[in-house]
This record gives sequence, structure tokens and C-alpha cells, in this order.
Amino acid sequence: MIRHAQAFRLNRVPSALVAMSLLAMSLALCSQADALQGTHRIEGVVKDQAGAPIVGADVTLTSTAFSVKQITDGEGRFVFESVQTDRGIIVVNATGFSKVERVWTAPDGDRTALNIVLAPAPLSSQMTVTAERTETRVSDTAASVAVLSSEDLATTAALTVDDALRQVPGFSLFRRSGSRTANPTSQGVSLRGVGPSGASRAVVLSDGIPINDPFGGWVYWGRVPREAISRIEVVQGGASSLYGTDALGGVINLITRDPREGALSFEASYGNQQTPDVSFFTGGSLFQWAARLSAEAFHTDGYVLVDDAERGRVDTKAGAEHTALDLTLERLISDKGRIFVRGSIFGESRENGTPLQTNNTYIRQVSFGNDLQSARAGLFNTRAFAVTETYDQDFSSIAADRNSEALTRSQRVPAQEVGFTTQWSRAAGSFQTFVAGVDFREVRGASDELGFTAGKLTLAVGSGGRERTVGLFAEDIIRITPRWLLTLGARGDHWRNYDALSSSRPLPAQTPVTVTKFPDRTENAFSPRVSLLHKLTDNVSLMVSGYRSFRAPTLNELYRSFRVGNVLTQANVNLRAERLTGGEAGISAAAFDKKLNIRGTFFWSEIVRPVANVTLSVTPALITRQRQNLGRTRSRGVDIEAEARLTRTVSVSGGYQLIDASVLKFPANTSLEGLIIPQVPRHLFTFQARYSNSRRLTVAIQGRAGSTQFDDDQNVFPLDPYFTLDALASRSLGKGVEVFGAFENLTGER
Repeated sequence: MIRHAQAFRLNRVPSALVAMSLLAMSLALCSQADALQGTHRIEGVVKDQAGAPIVGADVTLTSTAFSVKQITDGEGRFVFESVQTDRGIIVVNATGFSKVERVWTAPDGDRTALNIVLAPAPLSSQMTVTAERTETRVSDTAASVAVLSSEDLATTAALTVDDALRQVPGFSLFRRSGSRTANPTSQGVSLRGVGPSGASRAVVLSDGIPINDPFGGWVYWGRVPREAISRIEVVQGGASSLYGTDALGGVINLITRDPREGALSFEASYGNQQTPDVSFFTGGSLFQWAARLSAEAFHTDGYVLVDDAERGRVDTKAGAEHTALDLTLERLISDKGRIFVRGSIFGESRENGTPLQTNNTYIRQVSFGNDLQSARAGLFNTRAFAVTETYDQDFSSIAADRNSEALTRSQRVPAQEVGFTTQWSRAAGSFQTFVAGVDFREVRGASDELGFTAGKLTLAVGSGGRERTVGLFAEDIIRITPRWLLTLGARGDHWRNYDALSSSRPLPAQTPVTVTKFPDRTENAFSPRVSLLHKLTDNVSLMVSGYRSFRAPTLNELYRSFRVGNVLTQANVNLRAERLTGGEAGISAAAFDKKLNIRGTFFWSEIVRPVANVTLSVTPALITRQRQNLGRTRSRGVDIEAEARLTRTVSVSGGYQLIDASVLKFPANTSLEGLIIPQVPRHLFTFQARYSNSRRLTVAIQGRAGSTQFDDDQNVFPLDPYFTLDALASRSLGKGVEVFGAFENLTGER
């Protein structure tokens, strides 16, 4: 398996006429050297502590008269030509590293060679853009933020983004299985055990644009090619005050690489279960234009999902494959900002463990945006996007001996979504920052089904509708003193479900179509948030937050029923929005010159009317469930995270989450009260250890352990505790080429 990475940079090339003019002017000026300062050529290289070049670092030279910027090339080098000053400040910034400032003075010659070494940044020095919807240091926000850097992503054995995110305590999908083998409708994100189900309780963004499925809320984790991802930011806790519906339990933002890095990166691997994988990224700039192209292709034969003792002739491997392509073109508008257009396509097909259970997905998306900066007015960000999707799924019933199956439903789900966000932010001196904006989104979707009985087509059923959401948000970040930071935020949302109906026709067509129209429905939500951060010292901070958030039911939950094996889950057109009230308090501390960072958080949340799959009846041949609003659930617990850099090449980190998630109240079925919320383990533990010497060898391991959890609402089907261990080893061959071996689940857990 080979990871191949190269970099290049296209610099501005002046025309011949301009070049000749500049040359003539330079010669004339040089003849008057006694009246001018000397001109200098400053060049250098930026490296990490192991001596490896850092690609894409920002190097800025500032003097009293000017400020110029360069980006390091594939060998970490930068050059400033014809510098007409004898003194300045050089500032170097690179993702994942501490900033370096160096005073430069002219030497005796006209050429200066610099060797700048960056040290890894502690967690508190990293940047995040999701917590406050404006660029804010992690150390300056009271939100619980975790950042997976490019180094974290490069040294994990995980092949998919969702498996890489399992390094974050509290992150989980609906079930334990990942996106490589699980049905996409089970890939809803849950953070801190907030009501896991097929629909996400966290919004997943790609550069600020949501990529949750418009119809069902789940996530296709292969939509953003891995080589295009620079880092991933995770905010745990209610975030509807800024991000509205879907952010009930938090935000996950995939930050892609800047095309102006001028990089070419290619990774290819092959693994067992017939698993080839290719991911690619390239980007570059010329004059005021920049472009990037990324792509990914993945396939796996998968494995048989059913235990050997229960397996029958009908059980086959759960395989999957997908392809993704993303193209972005952007243009700088002098020094005031940029505009861009982005197009992406994604296709996926899956075999879900039996010959008849398959599904296919096709997604097309186009987005536009701009980032415009004004010294007086502030920063304006606009994003607009449109998505079309087609999802096909076949369902079957399986005989008790698992030796035969019969097709029961063939389903097609077309969906379309359009969205628009505009945001304004402005700093008022160094003590206050304002953020305000508006969101608009409209989703249209339907579920068109053909029903089969004993292998014969007997029924055609269709249902669907539309949902329109408008939200207004505002936030004020107030630095009361250098050690006290207060954040006040609020958002109001209004949404409407309309044009909803269902139709049914027996086949062969002998009776008229039965059509049922559902009444239009509207709801409103108000989502405030208050956070306070107090820095006791430069190394110790206290933080506390209180918030409310919400999630509107998806069109999938309202109108689409589905069947997995012998479990039928019915839709419910009467579902109402989930409402969360919560808070958290924590402490963060650093020691040993910030080489050790620890953060602990106590959190609590209660959800009114959470949507859950409630069991209605159980027979030997069929379990019937329906999506219903429970009365009230509660999730509370403790997060502890620690990161330590033992030496310049060795780092370790880990996290632990203790969570109590249970049903507090459900008058419609009091037998569920006091039971544990399905798919939420009481204990979760993760750890990572890494030795990284880019000139020699990189070795990394990741572990994750979870305690017992239940697969159903009645706590009848327990899932045993587990511990998994992954490992990766890589070796640089020079010239940007690296070979690696990755191993997942070394413990062989089932």
C-alpha cells in the first residue's frame, strides 16, 4: 500500500513588458544606491522538529512600510525577492503548529537563508471555526471542541471518515457498525448519547455547507474524498443557537484543503475482504484564480453479518462501493475576499447481507459562495447550494431457518434540497465580536414503493411532502476583561410541512387509487445559549454553558416506512420536533510548558418529545415498530480528554466518557420509563499513541472500548462490551513518497 504526496506552487508570472519595465527601473534605482536602502533576497525553509518540510505554511514579512506573504512549496521553501527594507518581522503559521515570529535584520550580503522550525501546537492553540461560527481559538470558547488534525487523519488505520471520528469520545453512529458495511439509513450521528437513531442529532458540514441527507438526515461519509480533508472539528453540546435544526447535539465540520497550497496528493491501498481504495487531491493557483480537484473510489466485498451458528444459505457478504468527485473554482477579489463555485457527484451501491437486499444512491450537488471583507463593515459570508438525490432500496422477509427469502418492498426515494445562508461578523475593537445571519432551506422528497406478497406484485404505495425552514440567528462575544469571556447567542426558527399526502393502489389495478392528504403543519423554535469562560491563569480555565436546541422530524420519519429482515418500522405523520435543554461545566488545564493538556466536562441534557422506534408487537415472524415521540429522556455524564507530547516525536492522547442515558417519562407506555436509551453504552474509552519521525518511521495505534449497550427500546437485546485496537506503520521513501501498512481490529472483536 502506497501513499504518494507531492506539492507544487504556481506563482504569479508578469508579462514580458512589465518584466522589462521593472528591470529597467531596478537598474536605474541601483545607480542611485546612496539614496536608497539596499534590496535583499530572503529565502528559507520551514520544517517540523523532526526535520521534515512543512508544505503550505503561511510566511508573512512585515515592515513599517509594507506586508507581503508567501506559502511554502513542496519542500517547505519560501522566497521574498527584492526586499527594500533593512528590518522586518517574519511570522510563520501552519495548521497544527505553534506560530513563530522572528525579527529579521539585513546582513552584510544581499542574500539571507533562514531555517525556521515549528513546534506542534497544543490543543488550546489550535483554531476552530464551528464553535462560534467565526474564527475563534479553542482556548477562547466555552464549547466542548475536539479537533482531528491532518496528522491525526494521516496516522489512523481507519479507511473512512466515520471510523476516524471514533477517536472522539461520544461520537457514534446509530449502531456499532461503520459505513463500510452498514445500510446508509443507519448512519445517523449521535454525540453524547443524544437519542441515537437513523436520523442524525448532529449537523455534519463540509466547509460550512450541510451534507446530512436531505430526506433522512443520515450521512454518506464518502462524499468528501479523504485526501481533500485538512482537519475535522467536532463541537459537542446543543448548537441550534447558530446552526438550527439537525444541530440538536452538536456540529461536525469537515474543513477541506486550501487550493492555494498548490499540492498534489494521492493515496492508494489494498486490503483483505477484496478492498481497494484510491483517494486523490490536487490544487493550485494562478494570478487571482485557484482551483482544486479531488476524487475517491472505494470497494469492499465485506463480510457476512450473521453469526456462524445462525447463518443460512440466504446470508451473503455485505459489500459496498462508492465513487466521489469534487471540483472547486474560486477567484480572489483583490484583497477583499473571494467568490467560488463548487460541484460534486457521489454514487454508492451496497449489498446488505442477502441476495435481495440491495440499495443504490446517486447525489449531485452544486454550491456557490463568497467571503467579502470590509475594514468598516466587517466580514460577509454567503453560501447557496442545491442537491438532487435518488435512493433505491429493496427489502425482503427471511425464513426462520435463513435458507430462503422473499422480496417484500422495492422502494425509490427521490429528494431535492435548496439552501441559502448569509452571515455577517464584525469585531468592535478587541473586546467584542458580533455575528448575525439568516438561513433558508427547502426539502422535497417522496417514498415510492412497490409491495410484494409471496413473490407477486400486489401494491403500489407513495407518500411524501415538503418542508421549508427559515432561521435568524445572532451572537455577541464579549471580552469583559482579558480573563473573562461572555458569549450570548439566540436563534429563532420557523418551519412548515406542506403538500404532504399518501397514495395506495392494489395491483393488478382493479380499484381506484386511494389518496390521503395530510394537513399542513407549522412549528417554531427559540434556541438561546449563554456561555462564560474564566481564565484563572494562563494555563487553567473554567467554563460553563447553558442552551436550548431542537430537531425537526425528517421527511423520512414522517412519511417513509421500512423493513430490515423481520423488523418493520412504520412512519408517523404526527411527529413533532424534539426540544433539548442542557448545560455543561468544565475545566481545562495545561502543564509542563503546555506539553500536557487536560479537559474535563460535566454535561446534562433533557429532551422533550424525542423521536424513537417504539415496539408495537412481536410475533415469531415479524417485529413491528413505529416512530413515536417519547415523553422525556435524559443524558448526563462526564467527558475527560488528555493530550501529552512526551518528546518531539512521541505523543499520546485519550478520552473517557461516562454517560447515563435513560427514558424519564413516557405516559403512552410506562413500561419504558427508567430503561436505557438504545445504542448508548455507559462507558466509552479511546486512546491514541504516535511515534512520528518523518525521516525514518511513523507508528500509531488507536484503541476504543465500549461497555454493554442495548439494541432495542425494551432493553431485551443486549450487546456485549468490546475493545478494538488499530495500528499503522509508515516509512518515507523520500521525494514525497511513503509506504504504509494499516491493521484494524487487531483484537478480533466481533
